[in-house]
Amino acid sequence: MTDSLPGQTVEAARRALTARFKSNAIDSAELDARLLVGAALGLDLTGLITAAQRQLTADEAARLEHFARRRLQREPVARILGHKEFWGLPLTLSASTLVPRPDTETVVELALELLRADGALSRALRIADLGTGSGAILLALLSELPNAHGFGTDISAEALQTATTNAAHSGLAKRATFIACDYATGLSGPFDLIVSNPPYIRSADIAGLAADIREYDPRAALDGGADGLDAYRALIPQAAGLLAPGAALVVEAGEGQSGQIRGIMTVAGLMPAGAPKADLAGIQRAVAGRKMPR
Repeated sequence: MTDSLPGQTVEAARRALTARFKSNAIDSAELDARLLVGAALGLDLTGLITAAQRQLTADEAARLEHFARRRLQREPVARILGHKEFWGLPLTLSASTLVPRPDTETVVELALELLRADGALSRALRIADLGTGSGAILLALLSELPNAHGFGTDISAEALQTATTNAAHSGLAKRATFIACDYATGLSGPFDLIVSNPPYIRSADIAGLAADIREYDPRAALDGGADGLDAYRALIPQAAGLLAPGAALVVEAGEGQSGQIRGIMTVAGLMPAGAPKADLAGIQRAVAGRKMPR
């Protein structure tokens, strides 16, 4: 397939890029091509349609080709663009943060369901997100909880800066505080809700992950140790000690891990809170435990 060329029309460039991606076994070829052409030209979907027969300038063609070659090396489109939408919020990414994935929205959904059942959605809640990364889960919750204040922790200074930027861009900076520490070690309770998407991939399985994850997501945010559960053994007891009576911890789980995570929660004094919430693939993705009232 030919590279992006000045003089091609916008539509021809999009079609050619789609064909290149398909020939290189990129599943989302059409969507990726549209997003990258739009980014290279500074056009949204409507703009792409309107400008379909306009010819690319030399600068536009060079920029598009740069994006195309990065994608052909399996760099995720979100990293090429530098942002990803999560729960309707546009989030900036950095090398120290995961690309937020739709599966993680199950954590937000389950947390809100538990708060709704308690009649707590409008209360002045204190919530914490352990290993916040881009701030995705914390900011999604704050966007739904108008009177809540959130604390996001991370050991990465770059991740915390990214989360701080995202809080500002989302209009949530006044209700979000970010703290450098390992999970909950720098926090003081009590909290009305704690959430986390910790690393849960078994160390031996990382080499077999798709290249767009293995090569571009930070390993520290993926590697959960020999059985994938190291982070849960660390953060669940910490969280249990910081929860207010009746408050819940909600965590993301890897495939087949929900039962073991519930066991770790039980040992830490947390009782199961609702059924684990499945993602679109049917995997039990969000798991919750509740601290029993005294």
